[in-house]
Amino acid sequence: MANATDTPSSDSRLDSRLDSRLDSRVVLLYDGDCGFCAGSVQFVLRHEPASVRSRLAFAPLQGQFGSRIREQFPEVAGVDSVVWYDPAVPAVRVRSAAALAATAHLGGLWVVVATLGRLVPRVLRDAIYDQIARRRFDIAAPACLLPTPEERARFLP
Repeated sequence: MANATDTPSSDSRLDSRLDSRLDSRVVLLYDGDCGFCAGSVQFVLRHEPASVRSRLAFAPLQGQFGSRIREQFPEVAGVDSVVWYDPAVPAVRVRSAAALAATAHLGGLWVVVATLGRLVPRVLRDAIYDQIARRRFDIAAPACLLPTPEERARFLP
């Protein structure tokens, strides 16, 4: 009978699959049960320039990758709306900082919007973000993300 050291665990196989799909891409983690969050992901998919599409992946917070990030970054444990994960650092941005990072990713005029947003003190930005996050289920009905086959390749489990 093989012991745990003789065969890779399902966790290590998952880690290697995630690592191979992730490479150096930034990941936008979102609440997979939230229509507002699904709409936000769809907004990013519609508005990001083709030149930066290969730099960003998506993952639901409730998925395997989201669980791994919550284990790696304990400060994310209580976050239930949006997280921006940059494996190059490695670091996470949460709340308004994550939303502004996603906005800047869109390029063009959105970079200006994100830059102006960063001028607002974080405590105020996060207070506004928290008000929206608390009401996100009232703002938009539950919705399923239906990515195209090309987009689907950018979603992590």
